[in-house]
Amino acid sequence: MSLPNIIFIITDQQRYDTIAGLGASFMQTPHLDRLVSEGVSFDQCHCTGAVCVPSRASLFSMEYPHTVRSYTNSSPWQQCWVEDFQKAGYHTINVGKMHTNPIDGAFGFDQRYIVENKDRALPYGHPHGGFLDEWDKFMLNCGVRKPSRETYRIEDPNWSTGLGAFEWPLEEKFHPDTFVGTMAQWAVETREADTPLFLQIGFPGPHPPYDPPRRFLDLYENTDIPVSLVTDEELAAQPPYHEAYRSAMMKGHPDAVKWHERPSEAQLLRLWKHYAANVTLIDEQVGQILSSLENNGYLEDAIVVFMSDHGDCLGDHGHTQKWTMYDAVTRVPAIVWAPGKLPEGKRTNALIQHMDLVPLLFELAGVDQPDHSGAQSALPVALGESDGRDAVFAELAGRGSNAYLNMVRTQDWKLVHYLDHSDFGELYNLNADPSEIHNLWTQPEYDPTKTELLKILREWHLRQSAIYNC
Repeated sequence: MSLPNIIFIITDQQRYDTIAGLGASFMQTPHLDRLVSEGVSFDQCHCTGAVCVPSRASLFSMEYPHTVRSYTNSSPWQQCWVEDFQKAGYHTINVGKMHTNPIDGAFGFDQRYIVENKDRALPYGHPHGGFLDEWDKFMLNCGVRKPSRETYRIEDPNWSTGLGAFEWPLEEKFHPDTFVGTMAQWAVETREADTPLFLQIGFPGPHPPYDPPRRFLDLYENTDIPVSLVTDEELAAQPPYHEAYRSAMMKGHPDAVKWHERPSEAQLLRLWKHYAANVTLIDEQVGQILSSLENNGYLEDAIVVFMSDHGDCLGDHGHTQKWTMYDAVTRVPAIVWAPGKLPEGKRTNALIQHMDLVPLLFELAGVDQPDHSGAQSALPVALGESDGRDAVFAELAGRGSNAYLNMVRTQDWKLVHYLDHSDFGELYNLNADPSEIHNLWTQPEYDPTKTELLKILREWHLRQSAIYNC
């Protein structure tokens, strides 16, 4: 049995509702729409960590963040199943962002062309030291100053009001997502190995700064995108953790985002247009990569996975970015394209964790997978043989006064628990309130539901601890 080529594409901070073929009619994503129409889309795929490194450490280990002890972006991680594909005979290549820590570790790749955080000025600060990635080197070699959170803050007139949205100030070829796409095409077109290909492509966008080139912004100039304005009632029902987090986002400027307490509808629409334009840029690069793969014979027997590490609130609930447990953050796009191996044009609402796609990948490829306790194969879900998980979970080391928070989500309910703060939390009825506006935590009539969900959360922790320690 020959091994299929595997293309594993991950974007950074892309919401689930940003692909036209999955219902976002305002988006322009023809190449991702092709994957949707010819593959299987998991519409209720949830990440396990509400920030980059824990989510990726979990994904690439098939374990929950607490098992690999990765809770923040500074957490080191080592365990990576790419090594198992390498041992099985694959030529393994990484182009773009993996958010590994250490940043330049091998992690099972024969070749790495690393592109990391798009917003950092040079040289990188902690935890990356003076590391220069491939994009940095390209910019320096061309004598071009890299746009960053510092250059935008000093030079862009939209800094104080733009919520992190800017127009890319250089030629398109210098944009990080264009650079990663071009490098991936080069890797495909110049490869001479006769072994099967495992190609991981990590786009830095649409992570902020939200800075697409003008050509892509023009595509959305007259587009009406629905935006959500937070109400006083919703803010009042949010846990104190949220207020502290929002305050920190307004005082600082992480990732070049200068947040406002109550952004206007016009500000949010402008933000969304920049974000959507960046997704369309990535979509164009995906299309060009697929063409290169097809022209070089790699798609004749192939599996293509497209997903993101987590989402972005983009103003929903009064918040920006991640670090919370709303669906805008934990729910991610997840598409698997494998003609002849999986159904075509199938969408499923079964609950899965993002790492559940990995056992599916091993099984479709016919490669022995390493031991793991966290992931459950999504292959039965794709084939219509399973209804998926009863619940999904996510966790995060808190910011400020809260040490740890985690989430349990079923099809009907979501609960978010804050360690050391039993007097507050989050509880949402997802059937009556799919947008998670009305926090029911303090309403006594929902105490039985809260108790049951806390029991599920406690049981999950105990079971995971028992498996890990045994």
